Amino acid sequence: MRYEFLGYENVDGSVGVRSKVLILPTVICVNDVVSKLTSLVNGTSTALHTCGCTQLGVDYEITYRTLLGTALNPNIFSVLVVGLGCEKVRANELANDIVRSGKWVEVLEVQEVGYEGVLEKGVSILKKMVSESSRRSRRSYDLSNLVVGLECGGSDSTSSIAANPAVGYVSDKLVDLGATVVFAETPEVIGAEHLLVKRIKDEVGKKKLLRYVSWFENEMLESGLDIRGTNPTPGNIAGGITTLEEKSLGAIIKSGSRVIEEVVDYGERPKSKGVIFMNTPGYDIESVTGLVAGGSQIIIFTTGRGTPTGSPIAPVIKVTGNPETYRKLRSIIDVYVGTIVEGIETLEEAGERLFKEVIEVASGKLTASESLSHNEYSIWRVKTSF
Repeated sequence: MRYEFLGYENVDGSVGVRSKVLILPTVICVNDVVSKLTSLVNGTSTALHTCGCTQLGVDYEITYRTLLGTALNPNIFSVLVVGLGCEKVRANELANDIVRSGKWVEVLEVQEVGYEGVLEKGVSILKKMVSESSRRSRRSYDLSNLVVGLECGGSDSTSSIAANPAVGYVSDKLVDLGATVVFAETPEVIGAEHLLVKRIKDEVGKKKLLRYVSWFENEMLESGLDIRGTNPTPGNIAGGITTLEEKSLGAIIKSGSRVIEEVVDYGERPKSKGVIFMNTPGYDIESVTGLVAGGSQIIIFTTGRGTPTGSPIAPVIKVTGNPETYRKLRSIIDVYVGTIVEGIETLEEAGERLFKEVIEVASGKLTASESLSHNEYSIWRVKTSF
């Protein structure tokens, strides 16, 4: 059976599930003026962050790659890059790299045109961008055009026995239909990496995964601190997860059972289709940011305890298997799969419901996080500022 969704084709051939006008700050120093622009022009999105200056080496590389990847996400129609003028991330350089994709890009710098100038010129530019974006029409596209990011946060025991297995079912189905799924959170595969290595296609990918895991393990050891102070979190433990290994075994179920075609770094765009692993921290918002920078048009986010995390770039489908969480936090949940635990549905039946939700969201249905304007965005920092 052939499945399709209604999306927007971009000039580079990619297909978005949204058509967003993005205001992209290069540095935290312009977050205020960017926030004002967003409030002045309806129909715009922004990716506020705390990075962009006094960064060196790999820390700077991650920030730049993430900002560029965010702008290149298929859900982004056009971009207004707003810079200060003296920061490490150069606004014009970033804009030039974005424009190679064929996207509509404009640049404004506060130190060049003034604070009020950015507001005046920015409003004029953004009104034109929003107008053009609104004229675009959705068309039918094969499901193979989808890249779906997988995330879990506020996990508990029901995540392992209901929500994550349901996502794993959807992951397998999407991959079998030619789509791509990207799972992440390297600290939350520790203790289960031997199982993932068996699924990775080639030696290059196996070595990369083990190198990423070793990096996190070494960081933990060098800190001299007990990781149990943060992972599993107090909420994880209260929800029935007792060790990091236990958490990892539950978390990797989201990725299904198919071959892992490629292992990529944070915010890096995969070259392959199928199942992809991305190296990210376990911190949900930083992980989701890496996934959207890597090209994910949709995020499926499982939560046992409940978390309202969203994204300014991609719709986030929130899934829970916990009946109490669904009762208390129904307004932030899109799909309830506690029916598996309750014996009302089989895993396959709940998985099919979630699969249909993915297609509907890809075709324009708003998620709870979108309706509630949950737009969290945070770039992973691996070194100190200088």
